[in-house]
Amino acid sequence: MIERTLEDIAATGVLARALAAVLVPGDVVTLSGPLGAGKTALARLVITAYAEQAGAVAPDEVPSPTYTLVQVYEQGPAPVWHFDLYRLENPADAEELAIDEAFGTAISLIEWSDRLGPYLPAARLDIALARAEAGDGEARRAVITGFGARGAALETALASQLRTEAKSACAQGWPE
Repeated sequence: MIERTLEDIAATGVLARALAAVLVPGDVVTLSGPLGAGKTALARLVITAYAEQAGAVAPDEVPSPTYTLVQVYEQGPAPVWHFDLYRLENPADAEELAIDEAFGTAISLIEWSDRLGPYLPAARLDIALARAEAGDGEARRAVITGFGARGAALETALASQLRTEAKSACAQGWPE
């Protein structure tokens, strides 16, 4: 398990860049937390970072898929499917979103993944976000847990990438 306080959007961006660096097709990342916890903000930053790290032009807009339920971004080496399942009424309705295709060939970022019920993949990386108790209201707490073999491997790779990011920031004179 990885626990981090994200003091501001810049710190959330560090997490997003580290996560984008370790994602490959077939990876599933679930984003949980109450309304306003920062799930969509983190997803936007991951999508942008993934495209930029691939040398592609990041999407001009990364809208919340609250009403469309899914947005697909093809700016990187693999498509990124961003799901917001808040309005999903029945787990079986996820099949209409071609979610199986996303799980097999794309990177899936899923908000409100609890709505998937039995369709939620066992191998995944969960990121639980909540407002931090202290701070100016912008700070968030992230608890990151890998499930299954691939989820555990993602958690390990992410922890390593975050350590690399921290060392790089310190070498440049930034606080850790």
